[in-house]
Amino acid sequence: MKRILVPTDFSDQAENALKVAVHIAEKHNAEIYLLHSMELPSNLITGEENNAKPETVFFLKMAEKNFDALREKDFLKNVAIHQALGHGEIYDDIKEAAASKEVDLVVMGSHGASGFKEMFIGSNTEKVVRTSSIPVLVIKNNYDSFNINNFVFASDFTESGRKAFDSAQKFAKVMDAKLHLLHVNTPSGFKTTPDAHKLMEHFVKGMGVENYTLNVYNDISVEKGILGFAKYTNADMIGMSTHGRKGIAHFFNGSISEDLVNHAQMPVITFKI
Repeated sequence: MKRILVPTDFSDQAENALKVAVHIAEKHNAEIYLLHSMELPSNLITGEENNAKPETVFFLKMAEKNFDALREKDFLKNVAIHQALGHGEIYDDIKEAAASKEVDLVVMGSHGASGFKEMFIGSNTEKVVRTSSIPVLVIKNNYDSFNINNFVFASDFTESGRKAFDSAQKFAKVMDAKLHLLHVNTPSGFKTTPDAHKLMEHFVKGMGVENYTLNVYNDISVEKGILGFAKYTNADMIGMSTHGRKGIAHFFNGSISEDLVNHAQMPVITFKI
């Protein structure tokens, strides 16, 4: 864990995420890259700073002022901070910055979304979760300290999820957390407990996983099961893989990981399949 990317709009939610990133960075001597996406209309982007339109100059100066104020915060004094401005959609800027800086983790804040807002608009965080090729840790609350002791990782334990699980167990080791592997039984996809355990045991065989438990939980939906088990076990974090569906398939089928990002009050981390 050497480079952490923190998108910021200078809101309280973004600052909550930055504080968590700082806790992780201090433990692992990592650098933090702050990214502010201005999302300027195309008619305001000239490509040449000296010829920038007055509106663009105004937004640039406001961003620099906000960066300066943020970097004066006491909690940032013990970590290496870099800052950058993006000019496109936040998920495109994050993807570009993560690749160019070889980022290991994205940490971002969210207040979630629900109802019509969730259905028709979605949140920036949800879009990042859907498109990011590296792990995304979503933070909704303020933490004076950030210690993860119990980390629930939900999966269907099929072969396609091995890469995501490998990333999850590495993250658990970095955080010194116990990993609770979870299979959620639903009415439409029921497995007996012995069959579910057999599936999970086969999945983890040869993966080198340590400090873990295998768990089966019954509920009416996968999302409710994950949230219910996490509450029942007093978990500190939920993790799962995401397929990154887009377009019409996403609209009709949805994504459990994106729903969790919107609805869970505890930290959620996603790993791309």
